[in-house]
Amino acid sequence: MRADLEFGSIPALVTQAARRYGEREAVVEGRTRLTFAQLAKGVARAAAACLAHGVEPGDRVAVWAPNTADWVVAALGALSAGGVLVPLNTRFKGAEAAYVLRRTRARLLFVTGTFLGTSYVAALRRAAGGTNGSGGPGPVPTGPLPGLPYLRDVVVLADDAPADFRTWPQFLAAGDGVGDAAVRRRIGEIRPGDPSDIIFTSGTTGHPKGAVVSHAQTLRVYGVWSRLAGLTEGDRYLVVNPFFHTFGYKAGIVACLLRGATIVPQPVFDPAVVLANLAAEHITVLPGPPTVLTSLLDHPDRGAHDLSALRVVVTGAAVVPLELVERLRGELGVATVLTAYGLTEATGTVSMCRPTDPPEVVAATCGRPLPGTEVRIAADGEVLVRGYHVMSGYFEDPVATAGAVDPDGWLHTGDIGSLDEAGNLRITDRVKDMFIVGGFNAYPAEIERVLRRHPDVADAAVIGVPDPRLGEVGKAFVVRRPDTALTADALISWSRREMANFKVPRAVEFVAELPRNASGKVLKRALRG
Repeated sequence: MRADLEFGSIPALVTQAARRYGEREAVVEGRTRLTFAQLAKGVARAAAACLAHGVEPGDRVAVWAPNTADWVVAALGALSAGGVLVPLNTRFKGAEAAYVLRRTRARLLFVTGTFLGTSYVAALRRAAGGTNGSGGPGPVPTGPLPGLPYLRDVVVLADDAPADFRTWPQFLAAGDGVGDAAVRRRIGEIRPGDPSDIIFTSGTTGHPKGAVVSHAQTLRVYGVWSRLAGLTEGDRYLVVNPFFHTFGYKAGIVACLLRGATIVPQPVFDPAVVLANLAAEHITVLPGPPTVLTSLLDHPDRGAHDLSALRVVVTGAAVVPLELVERLRGELGVATVLTAYGLTEATGTVSMCRPTDPPEVVAATCGRPLPGTEVRIAADGEVLVRGYHVMSGYFEDPVATAGAVDPDGWLHTGDIGSLDEAGNLRITDRVKDMFIVGGFNAYPAEIERVLRRHPDVADAAVIGVPDPRLGEVGKAFVVRRPDTALTADALISWSRREMANFKVPRAVEFVAELPRNASGKVLKRALRG
């Protein structure tokens, strides 16, 4: 039976996973070891707390935190209360996070305390501690951040929090008076077609857009994904892909719930720590971008760790070196190495290799479309996708939605590709200017918009250039304002304070003017040389 028909919603899946897999480990994070039964109990408590704090069906609930057990419990609890999950990129700066919170009118936010030396609470205060930021009339702020008037409660996933925020234990305790029956009723009210989440992608127009996807779409796609990947009960899955990303959240958390596999969250990618976790937790499944896998293979201490349990690796990119596939199979003895292709607007997965595919197919293609998915190549080479998993649209943005999904239901991916005789999809280029930095999509228009805010910048254009470690990084071509002496180092340092690190240009070239065509559009081809 299809997962979307069997479970109906992600919260119902949590309940059923507890019944099926009971005392098996569901989430492992250091000394924290939750069975599926304990996870379901914790999720129900978090859902009760959401109800106690006034979360209504359809309310947006955001999570801005790294991969942790608390992320899993908070997110699933919000979904169980009927909320629509809005995961926030941990690389966002305060202003970027505030934009998404304001755009979705998020009702509740779960946020980490300090992560990698950064206080997310302080960053949010700086970005949203003033006016409502709408430029016009808005609701009277009732929460701790006047610049986010719809945000009623902020919960810090820690034991300490500022006086006007709630700690995680305080939040959970508030739901202790809510009965189990109320939580079960709320879960029972969730329909398969209801939105489960809004995941934001960086915008080619300068602002990120939120793709709206339903419970049914998520369950069906990752029911298929987990079957094709060969995920089984008892597998131990190191989730290196961030939970805020479709793949980490859905091919990670949801897939493990579907198959009875153990979620082992990895909050930061550090090759030495990952190698240690692979050995200590007897990890069997490790999805990740090629850069992650290569860094593990090349690590000088790899030989000191027993990686023999690893049997499934799933990766994806426009180009996956054949050498990488062969090394994973030969040096590590990984039985199943697969590549896949997807995008947020199609619930994260469009095509996927099969375990029986030879190495040259795995390396050179992204496999065949998922069952129930149509892929065709337009006259200009663009990859078009149609099927049950295409988003319902961008959140409250009909214009952008119409630009992405045509009247016949075809999603225009912006990628250039081809299909071979066996139906394998090969991605060769991108229609849009987007480039991929270590697995994260970076959009020049968004970066350019930020660069132009610098007082010494008159104009800017950004392209992706090859990088041996990250695949691609940004290079900015900048026109300085007259009589200024802005340096490349100064602009890069400023950029690191204004945008997520993967968006920051790694090189800056100053030019007298940008090449443009007759209509004024920057000629990126001329910049690429």
